[in-house]
Amino acid sequence: MARVQAGDRQAFQVLMNRHAAGVHRFAQRLLRNSTEAEDVTQETLLRLWQHAARWEPGRVRFTTWLFRIAHNLCVDRYRRNGSTNVDESIDVDTLIDEHSADGAASVGRNERQHHVRRALNALPERQRTALVLCFYQAFSNQEAAAILDVSVDALESLLSRARRALRADLVEYSQGDSS
Repeated sequence: MARVQAGDRQAFQVLMNRHAAGVHRFAQRLLRNSTEAEDVTQETLLRLWQHAARWEPGRVRFTTWLFRIAHNLCVDRYRRNGSTNVDESIDVDTLIDEHSADGAASVGRNERQHHVRRALNALPERQRTALVLCFYQAFSNQEAAAILDVSVDALESLLSRARRALRADLVEYSQGDSS
Protein backbone atom coordinates (compact mmCIF):
# COMPACT_ATOMS: atom_id res chain seq x y z
CA MET A 1 0.00 0.00 0.00
CA ALA A 2 2.94 2.31 0.65
CA ARG A 3 3.92 1.87 -3.00
CA VAL A 4 0.37 2.71 -4.13
CA GLN A 5 0.49 5.82 -1.96
CA ALA A 6 3.65 6.79 -3.88
CA GLY A 7 1.80 6.39 -7.20
CA ASP A 8 3.08 2.94 -8.20
CA ARG A 9 0.59 1.58 -10.74
CA GLN A 10 2.02 -1.95 -10.60
CA ALA A 11 1.46 -2.10 -6.85
CA PHE A 12 -2.09 -0.84 -7.42
CA GLN A 13 -2.61 -3.65 -9.97
CA VAL A 14 -1.43 -6.18 -7.37
CA LEU A 15 -3.91 -4.82 -4.80
CA MET A 16 -6.69 -4.83 -7.41
CA ASN A 17 -5.97 -8.44 -8.32
CA ARG A 18 -5.85 -9.44 -4.66
CA HIS A 19 -8.98 -7.65 -3.40
CA ALA A 20 -11.38 -6.95 -6.29
CA ALA A 21 -13.12 -10.33 -6.10
CA GLY A 22 -13.72 -10.02 -2.34
CA VAL A 23 -15.08 -6.50 -2.67
CA HIS A 24 -17.33 -7.68 -5.50
CA ARG A 25 -18.67 -10.62 -3.44
CA PHE A 26 -19.36 -8.29 -0.53
CA ALA A 27 -21.19 -5.77 -2.73
CA GLN A 28 -23.09 -8.55 -4.49
CA ARG A 29 -24.28 -9.95 -1.17
CA LEU A 30 -25.45 -6.55 0.03
CA LEU A 31 -26.93 -5.22 -3.20
CA ARG A 32 -27.94 -8.51 -4.87
CA ASN A 33 -27.44 -6.93 -8.24
CA SER A 34 -24.45 -7.88 -10.35
CA THR A 35 -24.32 -4.62 -12.27
CA GLU A 36 -24.55 -2.54 -9.09
CA ALA A 37 -21.91 -4.74 -7.41
CA GLU A 38 -19.56 -4.30 -10.37
CA ASP A 39 -20.08 -0.53 -10.23
CA VAL A 40 -19.37 -0.49 -6.49
CA THR A 41 -16.25 -2.61 -7.01
CA GLN A 42 -14.91 -0.30 -9.69
CA GLU A 43 -15.73 2.82 -7.68
CA THR A 44 -14.10 1.30 -4.58
CA LEU A 45 -10.90 0.57 -6.50
CA LEU A 46 -10.94 4.02 -8.09
CA ARG A 47 -11.26 5.60 -4.65
CA LEU A 48 -8.45 3.36 -3.40
CA TRP A 49 -6.21 4.84 -6.09
CA GLN A 50 -7.42 8.43 -5.72
CA HIS A 51 -7.39 8.48 -1.92
CA ALA A 52 -4.54 6.11 -1.08
CA ALA A 53 -2.87 8.82 0.98
CA ARG A 54 -5.80 8.76 3.43
CA TRP A 55 -4.99 5.24 4.61
CA GLU A 56 -2.79 5.33 7.70
CA PRO A 57 -0.72 2.20 8.40
CA GLY A 58 -1.26 0.94 11.92
CA ARG A 59 -4.55 2.78 12.41
CA VAL A 60 -6.76 0.18 10.69
CA ARG A 61 -5.98 -2.82 8.54
CA PHE A 62 -5.95 -2.12 4.83
CA THR A 63 -8.84 -4.53 4.18
CA THR A 64 -10.94 -2.84 6.88
CA TRP A 65 -10.34 0.53 5.23
CA LEU A 66 -11.10 -0.87 1.77
CA PHE A 67 -14.31 -2.59 2.86
CA ARG A 68 -15.45 0.56 4.65
CA ILE A 69 -15.23 2.35 1.30
CA ALA A 70 -17.22 -0.46 -0.35
CA HIS A 71 -19.76 -0.49 2.48
CA ASN A 72 -20.32 3.26 2.23
CA LEU A 73 -20.85 2.97 -1.52
CA CYS A 74 -23.33 0.11 -0.99
CA VAL A 75 -25.22 2.16 1.59
CA ASP A 76 -25.39 5.07 -0.84
CA ARG A 77 -26.89 2.79 -3.47
CA TYR A 78 -29.19 1.18 -0.91
CA ARG A 79 -30.54 4.57 0.08
CA ARG A 80 -30.90 5.64 -3.53
CA ASN A 81 -32.65 2.42 -4.61
CA GLY A 82 -34.56 1.77 -1.40
CA SER A 83 -33.63 -1.86 -0.77
CA THR A 84 -31.04 -4.57 -0.90
CA ASN A 85 -31.35 -8.32 -0.69
CA VAL A 86 -29.13 -11.05 0.70
CA ASP A 87 -27.44 -13.29 -1.84
CA GLU A 88 -28.79 -16.82 -2.27
CA SER A 89 -25.37 -18.35 -1.53
CA ILE A 90 -25.31 -17.35 2.13
CA ASP A 91 -25.40 -20.42 4.35
CA VAL A 92 -28.16 -19.51 6.76
CA ASP A 93 -27.24 -22.31 9.18
CA THR A 94 -24.15 -20.32 10.17
CA LEU A 95 -26.35 -17.37 11.11
CA ILE A 96 -28.78 -19.03 13.48
CA ASP A 97 -28.63 -22.17 15.57
CA GLU A 98 -30.60 -24.90 13.80
CA HIS A 99 -32.25 -26.02 17.04
CA SER A 100 -32.49 -22.64 18.75
CA ALA A 101 -36.26 -22.43 18.73
CA ASP A 102 -39.12 -24.87 19.17
CA GLY A 103 -40.30 -26.22 15.87
CA ALA A 104 -37.42 -24.76 13.87
CA ALA A 105 -35.91 -28.17 13.07
CA SER A 106 -39.17 -29.36 11.50
CA VAL A 107 -38.92 -26.93 8.61
CA GLY A 108 -37.34 -28.47 5.50
CA ARG A 109 -33.78 -27.29 4.88
CA ASN A 110 -34.34 -25.71 1.45
CA GLU A 111 -37.61 -24.13 2.43
CA ARG A 112 -36.07 -22.97 5.69
CA GLN A 113 -33.09 -21.43 3.92
CA HIS A 114 -35.38 -19.61 1.51
CA HIS A 115 -37.45 -18.27 4.40
CA VAL A 116 -34.40 -17.18 6.41
CA ARG A 117 -33.02 -15.33 3.37
CA ARG A 118 -36.34 -13.49 3.09
CA ALA A 119 -36.13 -12.70 6.81
CA LEU A 120 -32.55 -11.47 6.36
CA ASN A 121 -33.68 -9.21 3.55
CA ALA A 122 -36.33 -7.76 5.87
CA LEU A 123 -33.77 -6.81 8.53
CA PRO A 124 -32.70 -3.18 8.85
CA GLU A 125 -29.72 -2.47 6.61
CA ARG A 126 -27.16 -2.12 9.43
CA GLN A 127 -28.18 -5.41 11.07
CA ARG A 128 -28.06 -7.23 7.74
CA THR A 129 -24.67 -5.71 6.90
CA ALA A 130 -23.27 -6.69 10.31
CA LEU A 131 -24.35 -10.29 9.70
CA VAL A 132 -22.86 -10.36 6.20
CA LEU A 133 -19.56 -8.90 7.41
CA CYS A 134 -19.18 -11.25 10.38
CA PHE A 135 -20.75 -14.48 9.20
CA TYR A 136 -20.12 -14.47 5.47
CA GLN A 137 -17.12 -12.22 4.90
CA ALA A 138 -15.51 -13.60 8.11
CA PHE A 139 -14.41 -10.23 9.47
CA SER A 140 -13.78 -10.15 13.20
CA ASN A 141 -16.20 -8.13 15.32
CA GLN A 142 -13.53 -5.46 15.70
CA GLU A 143 -12.98 -5.23 11.93
CA ALA A 144 -16.71 -5.25 11.15
CA ALA A 145 -17.26 -2.51 13.74
CA ALA A 146 -14.56 -0.42 12.08
CA ILE A 147 -16.13 -0.93 8.65
CA LEU A 148 -19.54 0.11 9.98
CA ASP A 149 -17.94 2.92 12.02
CA VAL A 150 -19.50 1.74 15.28
CA SER A 151 -18.11 0.44 18.56
CA VAL A 152 -17.65 -3.31 19.03
CA ASP A 153 -20.44 -3.18 21.62
CA ALA A 154 -22.75 -1.54 19.08
CA LEU A 155 -21.83 -4.17 16.48
CA GLU A 156 -22.52 -6.97 18.94
CA SER A 157 -25.88 -5.36 19.69
CA LEU A 158 -26.67 -5.23 15.95
CA LEU A 159 -25.74 -8.91 15.62
CA SER A 160 -27.75 -9.89 18.68
CA ARG A 161 -30.87 -8.02 17.52
CA ALA A 162 -30.53 -9.49 14.04
CA ARG A 163 -30.17 -13.08 15.30
CA ARG A 164 -33.07 -12.58 17.71
CA ALA A 165 -35.27 -11.28 14.86
CA LEU A 166 -34.26 -14.20 12.65
CA ARG A 167 -35.03 -16.75 15.36
CA ALA A 168 -38.42 -15.16 16.10
CA ASP A 169 -39.28 -15.06 12.41
CA LEU A 170 -38.26 -18.70 11.96
CA VAL A 171 -40.33 -19.80 14.97
CA GLU A 172 -43.34 -17.90 13.63
CA TYR A 173 -42.83 -19.44 10.20
CA SER A 174 -42.42 -23.01 11.52
CA GLN A 175 -45.49 -22.65 13.73
CA GLY A 176 -47.43 -21.40 10.73
CA ASP A 177 -46.47 -24.57 8.83
CA SER A 178 -47.76 -26.83 11.58
CA SER A 179 -51.19 -25.23 11.82
